[in-house]
Amino acid sequence: MSKLNSDWKNSMQIKIDYNNMMSEFIGAEQGFTEKELYSAKSVAENAFNNVSENRGKGMMGWTELPYNQNEIVKDITETAKDIRKKFDNFVVLGIGGSALGPIAVFQALCHLRHNELSKKARKAPKLYVEDNVDPERMAALLSVLDLEKTVFNVVTKSGATSETMSQYLIIFDILKSKFGDKAKEHMIATTSENKGNLIKIAKAEGFKTFYIPESVGGRFSELCPVGLLPAAVLGIDIKAMLKGAAYMDKLCKSKDYRKNPALVSALLQYLSMKKGKNISVMMPYADSLKYIADWYCQLWGESLGKAVDKDGKTVFAGQTPVKALGVTDQHSQIQLYREGPFDKVITFIAVEKFRAEVEISEGCKDFPDVSFLCGHTLSELINSERKATEYALTTAQRLNYTITLPEVNAFTIGELLYYFELETAYTGAMLNIDTFNQPGVEGGKNATYALFGRKGYENTKKEMDNAPKKKSEYIC
Repeated sequence: MSKLNSDWKNSMQIKIDYNNMMSEFIGAEQGFTEKELYSAKSVAENAFNNVSENRGKGMMGWTELPYNQNEIVKDITETAKDIRKKFDNFVVLGIGGSALGPIAVFQALCHLRHNELSKKARKAPKLYVEDNVDPERMAALLSVLDLEKTVFNVVTKSGATSETMSQYLIIFDILKSKFGDKAKEHMIATTSENKGNLIKIAKAEGFKTFYIPESVGGRFSELCPVGLLPAAVLGIDIKAMLKGAAYMDKLCKSKDYRKNPALVSALLQYLSMKKGKNISVMMPYADSLKYIADWYCQLWGESLGKAVDKDGKTVFAGQTPVKALGVTDQHSQIQLYREGPFDKVITFIAVEKFRAEVEISEGCKDFPDVSFLCGHTLSELINSERKATEYALTTAQRLNYTITLPEVNAFTIGELLYYFELETAYTGAMLNIDTFNQPGVEGGKNATYALFGRKGYENTKKEMDNAPKKKSEYIC
């Protein structure tokens, strides 16, 4: 993998199979015809042009991350090497994109029991991502850490994220009490270079600092220092991740939806929304990709769920993202997907070649409904179950398509992340909404600030105080 030559890259190309979105396979009532797709050709081309024309502008700095970080990657790599020498634990303090991306890549590219391995076996620190403010969780974390061997990475662009900064206040107070002036050696800040609270704190305290580009929002930040530093600390090849993203970018250079994987899936999702398919189910068939679905849920939901479009028209746009895991959720969700409302698009993620193989042992010869498994492998079983679920949904006229990774590695994960980011940008352009803002999130944040008496939120506090009081008869 180190050479990443063109033949190898081509062999690692992820594929998008949307046969089961088409009427030929799913039926005329639910599926799409070639004519329908062609009739929407201008919608796809306009979305492609919109994204292409705005590359690197506004909040679309993420489009250039595969190309403009050579010096940053060098700094990250050197810092990560130093961390691996000195520390046994690396803790990310963050929420939203600052947490979901690192978690997804950790799960995808590290040993699935990484933190349980011996230090010699894992060859990297343990990783903890603290993406909530449950007090029991913080207490539990502190009870298992040797602070002498722990470094914390506080990640917030604004430095005003209540959850992240509360974690920072707690942790750095403990570090100062224990290490005094050397506390800064146990803290790294990833934040805005020019504005916000955290950069001021970082400079005052002397923290090692990495910067989040101003043009990169949280849910699009995994391929900048937000995600690259934790990945590098774990020994993941971050250059290969970025090259994978660049490769996907190259695959998506055509405005012809039939030749652009992210564009065709965006078009199909857009047309599905128009038909009332307001739920997008992400179902990877690999434990390594389990948290890709979590990351996708934020990307898709926060980007596309908008009350108004760019013209100020009330549209209530978006699709509700739902995470699932094959085969686990065949036993908890598929009943609904196959026989419930026709309101979903199911996306499967398949893996052709797993990084390990386990053969199913011989036994139970007197029980044919068990012994038929003998001599096969778990990879055969999981992929057969995926194909069977795909077939069952298709015969029930349920829209579904499959993304296939030849294998899970740093390059293909880079491809996959960038594919989803492009698909999201294209879909937002088709919906004519601002894909990159998040006014709905701000409402909850502002209410929290008001409840805590933060200066500047007095009017919000008054509004909350004057809201209708809950009635006891509605509480049982």
